[in-house]
Amino acid sequence: MAGEQENGGAWFHRERGGPVPQTERDGGDAVSGLWRKCDGCAEYLRTEELIKAGMVCEHCGHHHRIGGEERLLLLVDPGSFEELDTGLTSEDPLGFVDSKPYSDRLKASISKTSRKSAFLYGRATLGGRPVAIGSFLFSFMGGSMGSVVGEKVTRLFELALAEKIPAICINSSGGARMQEGVLSLMQMARATAVLGRLRDEGVPYISLLTHPTTGGVAASFAMLGDVILAEPKALIGFAGPRVIEQTIREVLPEGFQRSEFLLDHGMVDQVVDRREMRQRLQDILSLLVP
Repeated sequence: MAGEQENGGAWFHRERGGPVPQTERDGGDAVSGLWRKCDGCAEYLRTEELIKAGMVCEHCGHHHRIGGEERLLLLVDPGSFEELDTGLTSEDPLGFVDSKPYSDRLKASISKTSRKSAFLYGRATLGGRPVAIGSFLFSFMGGSMGSVVGEKVTRLFELALAEKIPAICINSSGGARMQEGVLSLMQMARATAVLGRLRDEGVPYISLLTHPTTGGVAASFAMLGDVILAEPKALIGFAGPRVIEQTIREVLPEGFQRSEFLLDHGMVDQVVDRREMRQRLQDILSLLVP
């Protein structure tokens, strides 16, 4: 105890961003599950408090990655989400093989995530208002869009159209899935066509862009929302900045393809802190839905 007093009277005394001390009292390993080092400012955060804050650092506001299902449940009213088409899963129509067969990659992702595809959707309420809502699962092959993901995104929009309720899509994707070739690319046109019908019927569509939203998803329905919201510092664009720099042989502007850059250039409507996203969506829906 004397040593603790010499260091400021607290067992957790440390330099900002320094290592969390391990004492005989906490047994060393016990700290690893209680604390997490922020990827933004290197401050140590209590895991329990970080989870309560939606995985956003209280010190620097850094948005740590969270799963697509967790992100969806942070937004909708508790217990209101009814998932649809849970059994749909991709096949391997091209017999595609790169470093390993596509069929093996699918099996590995299904085993890893306990999900059949990289997208989930269904009905829910948000602030008491019914919505059709879907979310990409980046943990499933980088949230890539194959034929089944495209089908489920299209069904999300068709559900909103049939029931005349707002559609919300939470995007986080590496883009079209190369292992399905043109079958993947055609999903861009399918989903976009249904959005045209939504607009004709006056059914609102809100697109939420999270880190990262790229490739064919960014080049189609993700950027076609009546309202487009983005989380801070999310990477949003078609090709990544490194690919663009190597192609055009020029240094890109600071913050290129990040949410704030797109906001400054009129590509998104608002950049919203994750902790405020649910209330912001409620406010927007109150304006869009009578």
